[in-house]
Amino acid sequence: MTGEFTDVAELIRRFDAYDYLLDVGTATALYLALELGRPLLLEGEPGVGKTTAAKALALSLDAPLIRLQCYEGLSANEALYDWNYQRQLLAIKLSEARGDALDEADLFTEEFLQERPILRCVRHRGPAAPVLLVDEIDRADDEFEALLLEFLGESAVTVPELGTFTAMRPPVVVLTSNRSRDLHDALRRRCLYHWIDYPEPERAVAIVRRMVPSANLALIEHATAFVGQIRGADLDKAPGVAETIDWVSALVTLGVADLVRDDVVVSLGALAKTPDDRAILRGELMKGPP
Repeated sequence: MTGEFTDVAELIRRFDAYDYLLDVGTATALYLALELGRPLLLEGEPGVGKTTAAKALALSLDAPLIRLQCYEGLSANEALYDWNYQRQLLAIKLSEARGDALDEADLFTEEFLQERPILRCVRHRGPAAPVLLVDEIDRADDEFEALLLEFLGESAVTVPELGTFTAMRPPVVVLTSNRSRDLHDALRRRCLYHWIDYPEPERAVAIVRRMVPSANLALIEHATAFVGQIRGADLDKAPGVAETIDWVSALVTLGVADLVRDDVVVSLGALAKTPDDRAILRGELMKGPP
């Protein structure tokens, strides 16, 4: 994957063209993952831009994005490959109608193979290697991580009935985690690692200005300062950058020009995600400007 970006600065500029304002640390991690051909594990609190970074990377590379959304109970059949059982059954019935006999091997061929996201990446034959986003890997079961090890280490998937498929162009792999559970060392060793923190106040303002251009600067500065302040409160779910953008968008929609208390309280549903958090935020907001 060498040669996609000349340096970290170019990567930052290319992301900027797609409205993603990279910090130097994240940009360096992405650049090294590309240059070294290694998967990248991005961890951080929800809403700091991990998933969006992978999407912006695909756009910047002009490459297809293939997303695997993880969840509890995710299996190999859903992530790697599966067999088209309906077509297999139809083939059996047609064979019986003709008086022929099908061997088991006849039912497990390319004709009946169904590509899931990971095998689709390995078998991709387009001009650019795809970007595979393995989103929220921490939500999948521990056992699922073991299924990824061959792919992460060798850009390969083994289908017992057909053999091993190895990517002509290794895909760019970005895994994200909110750290809802610890990941196995074997998976971490196969990846480069980067923690995305909440942005510093100045960059938070720049991000929100880019994403909500109709908001005035005073509103954005006060809103981002307030969000930064309340992250230290005892919240169930601390708001991230995504929630800040949603909140400022809601305030603009309501015609709010600044954090005037009576106007703002009704918009807290864009920022708080539980009743307890809403009560805490309402109390903090009533104290006055940050």
